[in-house]
Amino acid sequence: MARPSECSAKFRSDALALWRASAGRRTYRDVAADLNANPETLRTWVRDAGGRPAVSSASQDTEAELARLRAENTRLAKAEKEWQLEREILRRAAACVAREMK
Repeated sequence: MARPSECSAKFRSDALALWRASAGRRTYRDVAADLNANPETLRTWVRDAGGRPAVSSASQDTEAELARLRAENTRLAKAEKEWQLEREILRRAAACVAREMK
């Protein structure tokens, strides 16, 4: 059984609020250092409270844009491979036609 916490409920809620306000930009270690607390204790408090930092809508927009751009990059990479194959076929066909015309 775990020993009772030496920290007050107010301190614990303030620590959670500080970590959530960081919106995932700071690590447990960084926030815990600011509070002079153990990072594993902070991690446990966050896990017990339901987990993840609050994500701002701007951050969500950024993540959505990043996902869209990654999908676009994947699509373009596939298209580039197809175009390279087409160029290679046309290059070979042009070489054959040039040989026949000689």
